[in-house]
Parts: sequence; structure tokens; C-alpha cells
Amino acid sequence: MSLDVTPRASARTWAGLAVLLAPTVLLFLAMTVLFLATPYIAADLGPTGGQLLWINDVYGFVMAGFLVTMGTLGDRVGRRRLLLAGAAVFALASVAAAYAPNAEVLIAARSLMGLGAAAIMPATLSLITVMFTDPRRRGTAI
Repeated sequence: MSLDVTPRASARTWAGLAVLLAPTVLLFLAMTVLFLATPYIAADLGPTGGQLLWINDVYGFVMAGFLVTMGTLGDRVGRRRLLLAGAAVFALASVAAAYAPNAEVLIAARSLMGLGAAAIMPATLSLITVMFTDPRRRGTAI
């Protein structure tokens, strides 16, 4: 008979996971919801075809382009600090995008949203690996 001596994740740890999942869901929601809003954006702002492509794609480009850089930055300045800074940048840029008066401002705001998302993603994943020490529960959390 073997005894299970692996530390169990507490309710607080699972609650922390739920808190970390909220911004992650918002990041991917921000990437996909724009496709539904594209006709309305086109009608309101009157962007050119190229601008409309940039409006839809710049968020993902910037987020993917800065993931490794932000992961390294998180190791240097702290993961929680990077997570909070990324969330602040993302929130402010989201407000700017919501009230963008023209396509150029919307493209710039979506770029900043991508930068904030790039800061949030690796910080979230690294915090999860620190919170869950048991490999099985860590795999479940990830």
C-alpha cells in the first residue's frame, strides 16, 4: 500500500487559478470578438481595406511578437508586476479602442492591447507553474 504524499492544492490556490483565468479569457475574447464587430467598425469609421486588415490583425501580431520578450522581462522585474502592468496597459488600450474616433487610433489602441496581452500571457503561465507544485495538478491547471 502506497501513501500519497504529494501536496494537495488548496482552495485558495484554485481560486487564484480562477483569478488568473479571467484576464486570459478576456485576451482571447478581444482577439475573436472583433470579427463580429468588423461590419459595424467599417460603417462607423470608414477604414480602407488595408486599415481594416490592420485593425483585425495587429493585436495578434504584436502579442505573438512580444511573448518571448515579455517572458524574459517577467523573469527580470517579477511576474506579478508584469501581469499587473500588462493588465493596466490592456485595460487602458481597450478603453481607447472603444472610443477611437478613426481607424488610425483604433489600430494604435489594438497594438497597445497586443502589448498588454503579451505581458499577461507568460506571466499567467509562469504563476500557474509556481502555484501548483504537484505535476499532475499543474497539468490540470494549465
